Amino acid sequence: MFSNRVRIFIAFVFLLSLGLLLRLHIYELAAVAVMMIVLLIWDYFKQGTLVVAAKHFHNKDFEKAEKSLKEISNPKWLSKKRRGFYEYIYGGICINKQEFEAAEQHYELAAKYPLRNLNDHVAALVTVANICIRRGNYEKAKAYLQLTEQHADKITAKMKDVIHKLHKETLKK
Repeated sequence: MFSNRVRIFIAFVFLLSLGLLLRLHIYELAAVAVMMIVLLIWDYFKQGTLVVAAKHFHNKDFEKAEKSLKEISNPKWLSKKRRGFYEYIYGGICINKQEFEAAEQHYELAAKYPLRNLNDHVAALVTVANICIRRGNYEKAKAYLQLTEQHADKITAKMKDVIHKLHKETLKK
């Protein structure tokens, strides 16, 4: 939820308050300060700067979004829900930078984790299929499009239309 800079500042404030509280022998509040520091550290590893990156991504500021994502030292440590969203956002950034091979990898990983909703999951699958079609890998595209068929009754009409168009494109080749 915070950038790393803000997280460090808040931890520093709690550390100072911890020292003051221990000096004044107010141990109950000192324990709360310790818990807040531990919570900030846990949040760093399990949530990262994903909320900040998502805000920038939503506002189409891909440069700031990527910078925020790069603050996450090890994406493998993110919680399962956050890891999928991390890969989804990074895939979108790669597409914006026209790095389709990296985007394909990120969207493939995003599809393996739970995302915000079913449409995001299907969008990740469709994006991988679309990239595969553009790169001439029609068999892989067909496989990913088949994965979307499991959710055909629960997705939006717009997404169904995109899937239908991609199916037609794979049949042409």
